[in-house]
Amino acid sequence: MKQIEITSERLTKGTELLEKTGAGASLLLPADGGGILLPECIQSGERYLTFFLTVQEEHSMAFNWNFYRKGETEPAFTARFGILGGVRSRICLDLGWTDAHALFPEASAGQQKVVCHGCRVDRSEIERVELVGLPCFHEVHAVFEELELTEQYPDGFLTDEKKRVDSLGQNCLRQWEGKTKDEDELKSRLNASLEASLAGYPFETWDRYGGWKEKKLTEGTGFFSSVKKDGRWWLADPDGYAFFSLGPDCVNVNGDCRVDGVEKWLEWLPEEDDPEYGSCYRHNKNWPPSDRARRDCTLFSFGQANLYRAFGKDWYEKWQRMTAGELKRCGFNTLGNWSDQELFGTQEIPYVTSLAEFPGTKKMIFRDFPDVFSEEYAQNAEHCAQSLRARSSDPWMIGYFLRNEPSWAFVDNLVLADEVLHNPEQTACRRELITFLQEKYRACDALNAAWGTDLDGWDALRRPMEKMSEHFPGAREDLREFSRRMLRAYVEIPSNACRRADPNHMILGMRWAWISDPDLVTGWENFDVFSINCYAESPTAAIDNIVKLGVDLPVMIGEFHFGALDAGPTATGLEGVLTQKDRGIAYRFYCEQAAAHPNGVGCHWFQCYDQFTLGRFDGENYNIGIFDICLQPYPEMIKSVTECSRNIYEVAAGNREPFSHRARFIPMIAY
Repeated sequence: MKQIEITSERLTKGTELLEKTGAGASLLLPADGGGILLPECIQSGERYLTFFLTVQEEHSMAFNWNFYRKGETEPAFTARFGILGGVRSRICLDLGWTDAHALFPEASAGQQKVVCHGCRVDRSEIERVELVGLPCFHEVHAVFEELELTEQYPDGFLTDEKKRVDSLGQNCLRQWEGKTKDEDELKSRLNASLEASLAGYPFETWDRYGGWKEKKLTEGTGFFSSVKKDGRWWLADPDGYAFFSLGPDCVNVNGDCRVDGVEKWLEWLPEEDDPEYGSCYRHNKNWPPSDRARRDCTLFSFGQANLYRAFGKDWYEKWQRMTAGELKRCGFNTLGNWSDQELFGTQEIPYVTSLAEFPGTKKMIFRDFPDVFSEEYAQNAEHCAQSLRARSSDPWMIGYFLRNEPSWAFVDNLVLADEVLHNPEQTACRRELITFLQEKYRACDALNAAWGTDLDGWDALRRPMEKMSEHFPGAREDLREFSRRMLRAYVEIPSNACRRADPNHMILGMRWAWISDPDLVTGWENFDVFSINCYAESPTAAIDNIVKLGVDLPVMIGEFHFGALDAGPTATGLEGVLTQKDRGIAYRFYCEQAAAHPNGVGCHWFQCYDQFTLGRFDGENYNIGIFDICLQPYPEMIKSVTECSRNIYEVAAGNREPFSHRARFIPMIAY
């Protein structure tokens, strides 16, 4: 164990030492971000950095653990994590994360989500390590105590027993306009929403699918399709009318409030065998291996519990009817990804979905990138595609995404062939890479001359090699070319299998988190729609980039959102604005900018309901719902959603200028 003392010499620029607390310190972090330097992390043999951290603010806060290579000004690797405001919690950071094997490692109890960005780094490459708060909209007071490097994973994470969540699942430490006062108010409002559920779309020009009756594109195929007309991409609904897809993701109440380890912060939590509320529990079966996850992931649905309070045993059927009615009444015409599949085709509202499982292989190349040239990958692609057959004749299905945000693609400019050579496994991709190089160079001496290497024969390529395209610039183009071949197989093999299983519905792409490398568009010809998740004030630049890379397809935004700090949860999500009114303004600006783009065909808001104030399964606790945890709509959001939907088709057709008012933004609080 190695203790670390915080001194003024350790502080990053702009950080102020307010008070020493033993080896720790009370710090004032500047609004543009600040913190402490940790040179001990560079050569230390210990695995964990542990400390107690208190942020003396009402809102949550995000921190980065940054690792810099020698001579570089941007961190090569970063582990970001969050913490609730006003809570003294033990934080545990794992130096093993720097091998970049995991995108989302497990967080300790009382700590929010952990996400790792950047490439694999070895400690011998590191020149500087820092622990810093991310930029905020004001200075932040933070207390760091008992910093230690240790080989032992600690215990005793929570030292605070203050109640933070009321019996309805709301933040009980804050008040805001529209907060549900009690169970009677909850029942009254939900029953009123149920009674109004049959109103339907509020626009006379919309057809039953939410398409635009004033623009007939085709005679209709009985299924959703894509159409390019006069240089503009459209979606067409099953009757052939123009369709712009608007709706929230995650329209479900399955329960995503993580309660294990933080039970003492809840005013109410029933036993798992409770006859009324026991069904609100679930356990996440897809959690990381036990050496990375030290807590049992126990989730509880306060949303379901609130529905049971209002409707009793038939809460689910009433929720289905109420929810579909509320969404249509405010102008949503799509159930976004991860929505309750029991809503699909039963509530007369179009939907998108995802392949139930994307094909993988037992031996992965890097993170979740499979051994795509193996027979195993092809066989698994056929197997995974079979899940589409059950809905292949459903006219309400717009299409399906192949998967969401592959974790391997979070590393900017990743060269997949580098990872093939780094991976010690004798994969099919390694065999194909060697064959590719043998066919091009014939002799290993010719390869050595081109790459600047000194390999003693082709068998040398069967041994693990580190960052070949970086260390040997002559190898870069060959390895990038082979990486493109891998990408094409990654896309093409499951796409072809899906076409065979379901020839009626559109393939909506991969939902890339962002285009982290221009080669990610490889294989776009296999899609009907190209999809990205785009967190920004406007999606225009991101769509333009896709078009510039040669993609001639309609583009759908699978995720975007804006969060504020004046209601419920204490973090903004990936785009922060000042107030609930600003959330509505930002929503309308974003969607109408997308509609004004000749490739824009849809925007799906992430997500339908607010995240839990203490964190969902991975610790996200964002104010990003159209509705709060008591299923109450945010009125400013609903007003903007309705006005946006009222105008969206006129904007898409070029008959009306897109909404131009701008929201007031603040630095995001997200992890």
